[in-house]
Parts: sequence; C-alpha cells; structure tokens
Amino acid sequence: MKLNSLILAGLLPLVSVGAYAKVNDLLQEVKISAASQEADIKNNQIIFHGPVEVTQGSIKILASELRAFSKEKNSGKILIATGNPATYSQVMEDGRPASASAKEIRYELSSRTLTLIGDATLEQEGSQVTGSQIRYNIEQQQLIAESTGKDRVITIIQPENYQEQIQPEQKPEKKPEQEKQ
Repeated sequence: MKLNSLILAGLLPLVSVGAYAKVNDLLQEVKISAASQEADIKNNQIIFHGPVEVTQGSIKILASELRAFSKEKNSGKILIATGNPATYSQVMEDGRPASASAKEIRYELSSRTLTLIGDATLEQEGSQVTGSQIRYNIEQQQLIAESTGKDRVITIIQPENYQEQIQPEQKPEKKPEQEKQ
C-alpha cells in the first residue's frame, strides 16, 4: 500500500497539468500558422496543412496537419493534431514546462479531455508516462495510460531533488592563488 501511495505522490505533479496551467493562456488569442488551409463550411471543419504551428500564450502545438471541427452545430469542438510526432508544450503557472507528444493529439473542448494516440508521451520535470494511448481529463485530473500487444505502459518518476541535480548552483571556483591573497 505504501508503494502505491509513493507512486501516486510521484505522479501527481506530472498529471496535474490542468490544475497549474497558466490561466492567462486561455485568455490569449489563438494563432495558427500553416503552409495551407482548407475549409469545409458545410461540415464545420477546417484543415491546416503543415508544417502547422498553433500558439496561445505559452501553449504551442507543432504538427504536420491540424483538423478543427465540431461534432454537432455549436457543440463538441475538437482539435486533432497529427504528425510524426505532433507535439504539445506549455509553461505552467510556476514556470515549469510540461510537454506531450504522439502521432495524434486530440483535444475535446467540451469534456476538456486530451488524448494522445500512438507512441504517446507526457512529461514534466523529467518524469514521464509513455504508452500507446494516454487520456487525460484536465478538469477531473484523471489520467489513463494504455498499451497494446506486448508494449507496456512505462512511468518514470524522478526524485524530488531532480531539478537541483540537473541544475547545480553555479558558484565561481576559487583558485589556490586567490585564496592565499
């Protein structure tokens, strides 16, 4: 039971992306830069051909193609970024970066669900979860990672002092001659 608690405690900072994401990001304009785009107005769909770059505040999505559409009129908006891989990154409220990558990144706005499909990785501060598919409900802060066939879900949790280990405090070294003077 203690091991489960330890693993859960290590995973919480990794999967709490929505809780600590910059609130200001969602108030910023969305800018989509692409090589070309086409709109299917009848079916409520826009396709951006890449390379595609989407930015909104500190949020950045890079993809080969981006589809934006609604399941039904005025509800269920969905963004699907595809690439080899498509990537998502965002700076959290505390300044720490979080990132994700997969062959397909699907974001359903109405349910606030991010689904990573195909070689999926979710990473924050060196800790990561990988699998065939990762589904994360931002609002409920629930994560489900799955793999298929012989593949396994892999979770790597860095020790609490990981950031201190990779960014040691920079102190100028004193030379023996300077110490004697």
